[in-house]
Parts: sequence; C-alpha cells; structure tokens
Amino acid sequence: MLSLPLLWSDAISWTSDHLVLPALTWLHLGEKAGDPREIAAALLIAALQLLIIAGIFRPLESLLPAERWQDRRLTTVDRHYTLLMLLGLFPLFSFLVLMPFAHLLGGGPATAEPSGLKHWFPWFADHPIAMFLVYYMVYDCFYYWMHRAQHAIPWWWALHSMHHSQRQMSCWSNDRGSYLDGMLQSVLLATVGLALGVEPSEFALLGLLSELVQNFSHANVRLRLGRVGWVGERLLVGPRFHRLHHMLRDPERPTLHNCNFGQVLSVWDRLFGTALYGAPLRPTGVSDPVVDADNERGLVAMQWHTLKRFWGAFRRPAGWRLGDVSFGPGYAPIHDDEATAAPAARNESPVG
Repeated sequence: MLSLPLLWSDAISWTSDHLVLPALTWLHLGEKAGDPREIAAALLIAALQLLIIAGIFRPLESLLPAERWQDRRLTTVDRHYTLLMLLGLFPLFSFLVLMPFAHLLGGGPATAEPSGLKHWFPWFADHPIAMFLVYYMVYDCFYYWMHRAQHAIPWWWALHSMHHSQRQMSCWSNDRGSYLDGMLQSVLLATVGLALGVEPSEFALLGLLSELVQNFSHANVRLRLGRVGWVGERLLVGPRFHRLHHMLRDPERPTLHNCNFGQVLSVWDRLFGTALYGAPLRPTGVSDPVVDADNERGLVAMQWHTLKRFWGAFRRPAGWRLGDVSFGPGYAPIHDDEATAAPAARNESPVG
C-alpha cells in the first residue's frame, strides 16, 4: 500500500539528488546554500502550489466569476510573474540569500543552541505544531502592519502600486509586484523569522503557505467564506474580502479602499479597525493614470517604470510624508489634500 509520507520523502530525495545537488555544484555553492533536501522540499512545495492554482483556482474563476471579462488579456503578464516566482525567484532567494543571511546573524541550522522561541520558552522545542502556529501568528501580524506601511509611505506605495494596478485581478495576480518591493518584504519578514528562531526551511514553508492562501484570495471568484460560519471571513481572508482591498477608488468616499490589509488572517483588520464587510464589489485597479499605465506594459517595462516611480518619490520630501498620493511630472508624489486644494485655489482666484 502506498504511503504518502514515503512518496513525499522519495520525491524530495530524487529532486535533491538529480536537480538540486548538480545545480549547487555548477554554481560552486556547496554547503553555503544549506541542506539540499530542504531546497528540494521548497521546490516541490512550489510546484504543488502551481498545480493547485492552475488545477483548482483557475477553473473556479470560470465557474463562479466575480467579474466577467470579454477576454483575459491583462492576466497574461500576472501568470508569467507567478511562474517566474514559484519556479525560480522564490526558491533561489530563500536559500541562496536568506540562508547565508541567517548564518551571518548566527541563525539557521548551523546553530547548535536553540534560538528564539525555543530559547525563551523551551516547552516549544517539544511541541513543534504549537511553535509553528505561534510563528505564523507573529509572521501574519507583522505582514499586516508592513502592508499598511506599503500603502501609507509614498515611496513604498510607488513600488506596491504596481500590484494594485491590475484591472483583471485573478488567481495569478498575487505575484504581480516590484522585485525591489519583494526583496524588501522578504528581508523584513526573514529578520522577524530569524528573531523568532525560525529555521530557513520553516520560513520557506511559512512563505509558501501564505502565498497559496493569497493566490486564492486574489482569485476572480464570488465565493464568500462567510458562508461557512464564523470561521469564514471573520477569521480568514477570502476572495471577496480581499477584492474590496483592491477596489478602484470611489471619488465620493476616497478613503474606503484603505481596508482589509490582512494577508491570511482577517482578525488583524477587525482588531485594528480596518475591516470592511458587506460592501458591494467595485472594479479593481487604481485611479492614478500614471500607475494604471502598467496594464499596457510587459513584465520588464513594468519593473522599470515602477523603479522610476520609486526614485521619483524616494528622493523628494513628499515621498516620506504619510498619506495617499498620485504621481505627477517626474513621478513626483502628489498628496490627496494637495490635489484637491489646487483646483479649489484656481476656482477662487480672481478673474481679469
């Protein structure tokens, strides 16, 4: 009789022996990248995630669409982002950058003594499931506040806005984003993980599980998790909850879109007053034409123009002042209060 754990172990061994070890040898990395089996496990989890997105989430979009589109042209670049991220960039960054970073800070599997939670509370060493749940709660809470910062700090919004520019949000949209933004997020999240004593392989699992939930929450489906009771959208982020976060700005209620920042758990939005339930769904995207232009660009051009937005905001004082902004000439950030004050001033100026 087939054993799933045994099959999984065999798959890891084959991937490690036939793919990971030859690649590490060719790159002259050896043990610097960590245990080849851990890298193989991360690659297999990413491949499994890709199968779930393509085999479950994508068909659901055809069966229960939240929005109906004449074509899916704008989703193509997002699919390219997902393939590139899952099959290349995320595993490489996790084990070729984060692993050496962990060793540099005295963490990772090279550490003989327990660190983080295991050091502070030795009880967790014998209760790995409880420890992983605590890891995840801290990880998800930190992500919530980081996500709010991405919207509040203009130079960070200049990067993050590319993710929000998509007019056809789908199960592929989660990985649509600036690579500079992704690197900044990963380093911050990894630092928190290292402080907690999370092993690099556990951090990869944290990240990949979160990514899978986010792929579902971005899907173009009208499914409401609230239908399964309190354990629905009052606890977890579902497609309807997150689609409200991506809503196109309502001119009559300009701050309504500043809601539903949770990554996996919606409890943080409820706890900190940013949860929005029951509002009718609006089209997704951004009202700023400078950012909306991303929809007509390919992957490389999107990255380049996002960097230009970032530099235009980062080098100006307005790029450090909290608040919603759009981008003007030279990618200068224009705060909402300035944008509304300018027309008013023109209307009040004397004529003649």
